[in-house]
Amino acid sequence: MEKVIRQISLFAENKPGKLATVARVLGEAKVNIRALTIAEAGDFGVIRMVVDDTQKAYEVLSEKGFTVSVTGVIGAEIRDVPGELYKIAGVLGDNDVNIDYAYSFLTPHEKAILIIRVDDTERAVELLEKNGIKVVTEDEISRI
Repeated sequence: MEKVIRQISLFAENKPGKLATVARVLGEAKVNIRALTIAEAGDFGVIRMVVDDTQKAYEVLSEKGFTVSVTGVIGAEIRDVPGELYKIAGVLGDNDVNIDYAYSFLTPHEKAILIIRVDDTERAVELLEKNGIKVVTEDEISRI
């Protein structure tokens, strides 16, 4: 089973109503957002999200004129308790795998999923699993 999750990234003007438009387009297409982060960069922003139907999200956002890309990220499952982030950051840092960015969301099962973009995805997955950290699949994310 594929361990890389496809993340939607889109560039949008940093002005009122842009996120609302993205949310409306995805809602009308029945695409559910599982996790989301926004990075501001002056007049523009980058909206990154994990959704339950990546292909459909890509298509409908592209059709509406958004600049959209799909990026591979990792979803690591951790308990929702203090110190759990260290398990992931420590394993990767100790093995010279850089975390470019991360964001997370809680599941209904007292767990959190940490979405991470790293400089060596294949090696990161191997290291995390070797150290007892569950790496979730895109199918598992869509069922949460």
